[in-house]
Amino acid sequence: MEKLAINGGYPVRQSKIYYGRQWIDEDDIRAVATVLRSDFITCGPKVEELERTICDITNAKYAVAVNSGTSALHCACLAAGIGPGDEVITTPMTFAASANCALYCGAKPVFADIDPETYCISPESILSHITSRTKAVVAVDFTGQAVQIDEIKKICSDYGLVFIEDAAHSIATNYKGKQIGCLADMTCFSFHPVKTVTGGEGGAILTNDSEMYEKLKLAHSHGITHDEALMECAPHEGPWCYEQICLGYNYRMTDFQAALVLSQLNKLDLFKSRRKEIVERYNSAFSTIPELILQKEIPESDTCRHLYIIQLRLDKLSCTRREFFDAMSAEGVQCQIHYVPVYWMPYYKHMGYEMGLCPNAEKMYKGIMSIPLYPKMSDQDVEDVIHAVKKLIDYYKL
Repeated sequence: MEKLAINGGYPVRQSKIYYGRQWIDEDDIRAVATVLRSDFITCGPKVEELERTICDITNAKYAVAVNSGTSALHCACLAAGIGPGDEVITTPMTFAASANCALYCGAKPVFADIDPETYCISPESILSHITSRTKAVVAVDFTGQAVQIDEIKKICSDYGLVFIEDAAHSIATNYKGKQIGCLADMTCFSFHPVKTVTGGEGGAILTNDSEMYEKLKLAHSHGITHDEALMECAPHEGPWCYEQICLGYNYRMTDFQAALVLSQLNKLDLFKSRRKEIVERYNSAFSTIPELILQKEIPESDTCRHLYIIQLRLDKLSCTRREFFDAMSAEGVQCQIHYVPVYWMPYYKHMGYEMGLCPNAEKMYKGIMSIPLYPKMSDQDVEDVIHAVKKLIDYYKL
């Protein structure tokens, strides 16, 4: 490793640069502090303002803010009527929540393979996994690139399935000129700190369907309503009355989280622009290196990248991925792996899922590595990452 730290006088970073990092500025802090000094810190006006703002940005008709992207996916499955005996098709190349949301409802996740070039779920593989029990498709905009929305919408329409778009990575991405959020039956966002905008935690579900919207509102707030039109015992004796009309959950977002997300959304264009600049610089630096494979994008997707993934061609290198990963860390660049295929997890293995279900995903997983990508990266940070990757490729190439 000592040899790797010496290369033509180029200095090794003294401080680590990590794969992702939030951007919090004084505007964000003031927005949160204002709410904390107000009368409402939860169930107040900022959550409603956030929901209206997300609709304005995405052109969706309805939005429900929740406390996490995982909650958003669970609520979407509940609104879709998913239950025991149903199957939900999703991708293995995702965070576990994209599959767990089916389990929360008693349904079975079914894993379709990915397109080996885009890394997103393959419409052809979705088709091959549809059975009489299939109820929905949870398609993940992996790294921020939109899935093949038109193809998946047609499949869902032809087979009577609910199309849930897991857009945790893609809040600022456009598909054929339309903002992600208004195209699927339901679209789920995440506001986790490493995502494009953050609320610390948080999420949202968007839909154009009024019936699904009513179900989402009930699902995220205990199944309780104050709407007399929905109550069994109306009229009630006073405004304090409410009824629980179904089983729901406490998935509500606080007002100070909503204030933070609203402040972050004011910088969405800035965040997207800077992420695209960094991606273009990476693409320029890495596209001609034969030891690397880069993720390809479909022309329909104007992508705001959440992650930038390099795929090592280990047949052309004298190292393992772990050795390359550790060497990057020694160079001051801390990478990450996104993701271990979901069905490789012990919990899924114990349910009977086996390796080999999705060959493209498994092959891709063995060589991938997420390198740093976030708006507060300086130009020098970007150049340091590029230098580290190129230096190690030169060192390890056969």
